[in-house]
Amino acid sequence: MNSIVLQSIQNFRILEMKTFILTVLILFLPGILRAQYRNLDFYLEQAKINSPLINENKNENKISELDLKQIKSILSKPEVNLESYVLFAPIVTHDNNSNRFEWVSADVNNYTGYDLAVTDGGQYQAFVSVKQPLLTGSKYRSYSNKADISRQINDNRIALTIHELEQLVSHQYILCLKSRMQIENSLSLLKEIEEQLLIMQKLVESAIYKQTDLMLLQIEYQNYKGEYKMFQTEYKNNLSDLNLICGINDTNLVDIQEINFQLKPDIITHSQFLISYKLDSLNIMAEQTINELKYKPQLDLYANAGLNSVYQPSFNRLGFSTGITLSLNIFDGNQRKIQREKSSINIQTLDFEKKNFVTQNDIYKNKILSQINSLNQRVDIVEEQINQYDKLLNVYSKELSQGEVSVMDFKNLLKDIAAKKQENLLLKMEKQALINSYNYWNY
Repeated sequence: MNSIVLQSIQNFRILEMKTFILTVLILFLPGILRAQYRNLDFYLEQAKINSPLINENKNENKISELDLKQIKSILSKPEVNLESYVLFAPIVTHDNNSNRFEWVSADVNNYTGYDLAVTDGGQYQAFVSVKQPLLTGSKYRSYSNKADISRQINDNRIALTIHELEQLVSHQYILCLKSRMQIENSLSLLKEIEEQLLIMQKLVESAIYKQTDLMLLQIEYQNYKGEYKMFQTEYKNNLSDLNLICGINDTNLVDIQEINFQLKPDIITHSQFLISYKLDSLNIMAEQTINELKYKPQLDLYANAGLNSVYQPSFNRLGFSTGITLSLNIFDGNQRKIQREKSSINIQTLDFEKKNFVTQNDIYKNKILSQINSLNQRVDIVEEQINQYDKLLNVYSKELSQGEVSVMDFKNLLKDIAAKKQENLLLKMEKQALINSYNYWNY
């Protein structure tokens, strides 16, 4: 009997030491976590900064501006080229019963080589040419309109990318918050069991409860401790995934702020999603307008100056020339008509996709609202059950201290409370995820 008592006292001291350590963790771990405190806005900002898609679309705007400058230069400024051309057309003359090789033909009758009327002995050209497009104002306006639409498309893509990042980051943030709250619930339950273990140890020494009752509660304590470790690991993994999404290279364990998403007012018109369809239609029409430019008259001023000779070059063949060129497409196999039909079909496709999106968007939002209403009812029921469980736990704790309730019943009560709190937490996190999803579609 003495050995059993000594063993019980030793177990009691070990339990006290474990309780002290866990109490220190409970008191100081939140402070350690909050030493590096972050909220949802921090992660959203980092996701925007590190997003390759946002960076790509910003650069596309810069490229679009440079393209327009390039087109303006082509349409408004002269093109200056240095050109040279040398053609040798030697012949073999057979006049006077002799065969002679001549680079430049002159008054020959019988020879072998190109026709003199074609070659005239060769061609020698070296001059500077200038080509200046004329009457290009309407063309530039067409390209300028296309560039403006491209800029609006890129800006809209940036806005949609940011919106998608907000939805994705917020969803992962909810998962992190769920894990963190599970850690807090688990710690609270461990503290409750610790208190009962201390009481139980004294009651065992007083022979009110058996040693097996204490061992049963200790085993249950270890089970919840393992669950607590599991939630810690889950929190670290979810936080790592959140950092990955946001492009944050950080392995530190940080604390995060709680959130409470609210449903945004319903967007009836001016949806940002629908703007993309409008801009795509305008872009098709702008491209069609540019395609039509090749069927307009093209007027260019042309001039050159330098050497242009058909005999051996000499300085007295220096000169200049100028003129105007006019080009107009008359027929290209009905390509103009085909391109117009293609543009019309593309616009019809966009219009169909837009109507289909509006229908699906309404279905998504109505479905989510229905799910949220159902969750609200379930949350009310579960929270009422938790309140009843808390009252019952107080009664059981008092009865346990007096040896009036079985350890098995108390253990089952703790298990039921843990399950109900877990259910309540999951319902609330699911509601936050649904609100986040609704706000994504209601944009």
